[in-house]
Amino acid sequence: MTGLCTDMYEVRMAAAYLRRAMAGPATFSLFVRRLPADRGFLVAAGLAEALDFLEGFRFEEDEIEYLRQAAALDARSLAALREMTFTGDVWAVPEGRLVFADEPLLEVTAPFAEAQLVETAVLNAVTFGTTVASKAARCRLAAPDAELIDFAFRRTQGLGAAATVARCSAIAGFAATSNLAAARRYGLRPSGTMAHSYIEAFPDERSAFRAFATDFPDNPIFLVDTYDTEAGLHAAVDVAAELGLTGRLGVRLDSGDLAVLAGRARQILDAGGLRQAMIVASGGLDEHAVAALVAQGAPIDAYGIGTKMGVSADAPSLDSAYKLVAYGDRPVMKLSTGKVTWPGAKQVYRHPRADEGDVLALREEPAPSGCEPLLVPVMLGGRRTAPGDPVGELRAARDRCATELNWLPATARRLTGPVPVPVHTTTPLRTVAARLTAKLCAPLRHYSPVHTGLPA
Repeated sequence: MTGLCTDMYEVRMAAAYLRRAMAGPATFSLFVRRLPADRGFLVAAGLAEALDFLEGFRFEEDEIEYLRQAAALDARSLAALREMTFTGDVWAVPEGRLVFADEPLLEVTAPFAEAQLVETAVLNAVTFGTTVASKAARCRLAAPDAELIDFAFRRTQGLGAAATVARCSAIAGFAATSNLAAARRYGLRPSGTMAHSYIEAFPDERSAFRAFATDFPDNPIFLVDTYDTEAGLHAAVDVAAELGLTGRLGVRLDSGDLAVLAGRARQILDAGGLRQAMIVASGGLDEHAVAALVAQGAPIDAYGIGTKMGVSADAPSLDSAYKLVAYGDRPVMKLSTGKVTWPGAKQVYRHPRADEGDVLALREEPAPSGCEPLLVPVMLGGRRTAPGDPVGELRAARDRCATELNWLPATARRLTGPVPVPVHTTTPLRTVAARLTAKLCAPLRHYSPVHTGLPA
């Protein structure tokens, strides 16, 4: 994995550390400062991609030559980068678990230059994965009894993003994806019906449905709204009777008043002896649209959810940060207005009862009674603590997410106006922060008034 997957300023800072022999262990914490509007939780995701990057981190010889020109690095710095790999430790919240504002999703401890250089790629992977998994989980909450299918491939921002969306939506409980490459890699169920162009290619809908069911008799799903939805439904029933289809089949609605059309579809299918046929809805859906359909009692069995989930349209990014919290034995913190950070390597403790809230603590603090730690060591000495298994990791993450969503109180599950689980800070953490704030602010009082505030 190329070391050039970083920002220019990361390379320049790393070179400065290397020139000054600042090679002690630095701890960086990756967290989200504030939840987006109408988010009561986040689903931790993107960790597997981040660990892949860390395990493969290195600079190739042609990249070293590029840095000689582009970053004007001296021979000593280039020599150090040529030999560099990631040798640090990573503590992280396992994928699929829920997190809240100010809670670390992961913490990296490594020689300073290494920990600095990996910031950009790690932040990218975890931020995007968590963004998408959180949006997908809201869709899952909107329709807990329906099958959800990832239809986002064609409108995500790049092929790599599409694979991440397929994986992260599966973590949140989606049953299938249209993305064949991602389905193969992660052991997901591939799913797909037909497009309107397929219908238009034939003389009429019956011809199109007949050809499709003949070619794919095991699970034909007929797209019935190309011309007139009700006529399309009758054509589907007629073709099913003509071919004697009795197994798993269905119809897809992609436009119009989906609640009304789904009700009419159920009537027509049942009257035609196709009570087992499923109704799939798609077309610009998100969690709010799905929740409205569920509230109307629309008899929809599955939802194809695409663009608005794949780009997390209402909250396409997170206010995430990767900040230095310790260098060697010295805790450090940032005091910038609105961006104050908690110092030191940390741990998050979770109580079985969500109303008790989470506890943000220094890592060395003992666990509060009855609580479990969220951050676990996932990489030591630059190597995973468990072998990377794309299929197994995803299945475990999906199980964790389902359990966590059940743990989440109804007030935090709401799609509008949610109330997140509270996050409490321990006395030792507040004490370290207060002492460090006083120490850092003391020299500044000679110049101007200083206004500081610890994170809420």
